[in-house]
Amino acid sequence: MKPRHDPLDSLIDRVDELDAASRANLIGRLARERHLLSMILSTLREGVLVIDASGHVEYANQSALDLLGIAERDVGKLSLWRAVPDLARTLRLSKKGILMEEANVSRELELSYPQRRIVRVYLVPIDEQAGEVQLVRYAVIISDITRERVQTRQEIEDERIKSIIELAAGVAHELGNPLNSLNIHLQIMRRRLEKLSGDPVAESLARSLEICTGEVERLDSIITHFLEAIRPRPPDLQDLDLIAPLEESIEFLGPELEGAGIRVDIELGTGLPVIQGDRDQIKQVFFNIIKNARQAMKSGGIIRIRAFGDDEYVYIQVGDTGEGIPQENLRKVFQPYFSTKQDGHGLGMMIVDRIMRDHGGQIGIDSRPGVGTLVTLQFPQKHRRIRLLSDR
Repeated sequence: MKPRHDPLDSLIDRVDELDAASRANLIGRLARERHLLSMILSTLREGVLVIDASGHVEYANQSALDLLGIAERDVGKLSLWRAVPDLARTLRLSKKGILMEEANVSRELELSYPQRRIVRVYLVPIDEQAGEVQLVRYAVIISDITRERVQTRQEIEDERIKSIIELAAGVAHELGNPLNSLNIHLQIMRRRLEKLSGDPVAESLARSLEICTGEVERLDSIITHFLEAIRPRPPDLQDLDLIAPLEESIEFLGPELEGAGIRVDIELGTGLPVIQGDRDQIKQVFFNIIKNARQAMKSGGIIRIRAFGDDEYVYIQVGDTGEGIPQENLRKVFQPYFSTKQDGHGLGMMIVDRIMRDHGGQIGIDSRPGVGTLVTLQFPQKHRRIRLLSDR
């Protein structure tokens, strides 16, 4: 397709023939068009570079400067190899600055400076005839696709986890029947052994029987928690004061905390607004988090619980002085089966995360090894939840 003829080109071709007024008018028009083009390029989210055949950066819009960490004062002075070596290498640019490939180029790469980003890069040759000289420049278009890639990876990971969970759910369901059968037969064996009281062999068998019974109960608990995690019931939302289920969870775990020499410090804000919540599910959230805090401290320590609110949310924070969680493990906390405890089933925090999402809330974890862990629960107030639902 032939390029559209612009009357401005005709004026530029015969600029020497124009009088002073016409030249002034032409210069003004060129300045306005240049300003318009600059405004358009500056509003683009994509980075735009123009480089010459030797790889020097002749132009960069603001998005390109931000994406590549180039200072505006360096445009026109830097070679692309010196400015962004990874990008120069991707575009088949040698260290001498001679472009090795003139055809259109499309690449994806990860930049580590000024921020870690994944970008898609297009390179298009721009041929320009200046008299008898053929000028070659290249337009480089850079799109930030980090969010797109992260979302794609997350979707793939979600599908993988979903497939694993569905398979495991079937296995867990099938395990229930033999476990019930084992439990029944263990009870029969216990009753028969009770009739042989005083027999040393019977007493030894009774101890082994208790171990077997305990292991069966532990397996049954794991299966129950697992099925609860993957087959959750919808929350029964009612007006709820968060302090009531919080205090009930602390009271239930009180003897265990006291026995471990753990002190609980509670700071409750006054006049906390109600939320829309399922009392039993919220109680499960508090129980799991406080239980985790207790298990993070071998003997002694402090659990600090703080409740407060703002105009939109109610916050519950639970902090401990335990061993903490390494940074590389923080992102795994909500994954199924991940646990740092030897006897943990790795489903507690997955259940917490699911309940919080079902209530329109969020959970955040901050932890430092050797210092402790702080869990922050954010619940939307009743009026905010109603507004969010009505906006959908």
